[in-house]
Amino acid sequence: MQCFVSGRVQGVFYRASARHEADRLGVTGFARNLPDGRVEVMACGPKAQVDELCAWLSRGPQNAEVSNISCQTVDAIIPANFTIG
Repeated sequence: MQCFVSGRVQGVFYRASARHEADRLGVTGFARNLPDGRVEVMACGPKAQVDELCAWLSRGPQNAEVSNISCQTVDAIIPANFTIG
């Protein structure tokens, strides 16, 4: 699953919190800041856990303010764990 998250999502520990949540759920992938202020998240794992991570992404950590999230299923090579970049 590839998600693009907009709002106040950079500089608020969004990526680190996403990694923590992904690790808790057993989801692999990555989260990275984009130059336009969004965060891109790639997630791979069992559908229920990926769906739960996507639901979390729409809220984010306490200091984040998510204004929009767009997710789509894509084919991708995903790392063995969840990384941030």
